[in-house]
Amino acid sequence: MSQAQFSCAVAPQYLEDQSNPARHEYVFAYTVTIVNSGTVPAQLIGRHWVITDATGKTEEVRGLGVVGNQPMLKPGERFEYTSWTRMDTPHGIMHGTYFCMTEDARWFEAPIPAFTLARTQSLH
Repeated sequence: MSQAQFSCAVAPQYLEDQSNPARHEYVFAYTVTIVNSGTVPAQLIGRHWVITDATGKTEEVRGLGVVGNQPMLKPGERFEYTSWTRMDTPHGIMHGTYFCMTEDARWFEAPIPAFTLARTQSLH
């Protein structure tokens, strides 16, 4: 039986040169690698992110595709992209879901595991 499945891994990074701690503006980039770990071709159609800062303030972001793309991935293929977010605190967490569809129009969801956004501390 064919199976639809995407696996996701995220690598976050604090962007010091774009942040302004004096104004409580912390900017983070995150690179996502999506792999079609299933047995059928499938397309990423949309996304839903939940971003929570250190005070518990939550923002939800929904939209079509990722960085202007709706990649179609054959089994074993991968797609990587980098995006960013801004928070009012120097650390927080993100998690989400990709909404996907197989070639034969069956919907499935691909969870994006929670990852930490944290300002790196210098050791001087």
